[in-house]
Amino acid sequence: MENSAILREWFVRVDTEKIGSITAIQLKSAFAIGNLQFPITVVQQMIRMCDFDQNGTMSFEEFVELNKFLLKVQHVFSDLERGRGFLVPDDVYEALIKIGFRLDSPALYTVCESFDRNKNGKFRLDDFISLCIFVQSARNLFDSFDTAKQGRVTLDINQFIYCTANCRI
Repeated sequence: MENSAILREWFVRVDTEKIGSITAIQLKSAFAIGNLQFPITVVQQMIRMCDFDQNGTMSFEEFVELNKFLLKVQHVFSDLERGRGFLVPDDVYEALIKIGFRLDSPALYTVCESFDRNKNGKFRLDDFISLCIFVQSARNLFDSFDTAKQGRVTLDINQFIYCTANCRI
């Protein structure tokens, strides 16, 4: 419960308008204080990923869910970065499996190429988090169409991720 109190305290500080929810801009600013630089589009996707009431902002409960996901991603990153401060694509593949994502090679390398901000094959923590947010969001969207829960819609998940990564702005 101590962790919940810390999260609540952090959330209250970020909720500068004291309305019980935070915006993407507020969340982006809070990440920047922690030295995590995310484009606003990634922060907006974080909110959409956990926006269970679909109001465009993040409540404390939604923030707790985002925090759980981010801690899981950060833990896997720390396990695999081997003191280098970054992951390479083979590490990303292993990390995604540990998180619960299994992508084939074309989907993996397309996503890696899309999120390799410096185009050097090295993924810092914020790059890796952005990649994981995209893959989780793609999975959520895919699952919403996969009503039979057979892992197939018109496209399979690997084709879907491949296409959306190539169309990503």
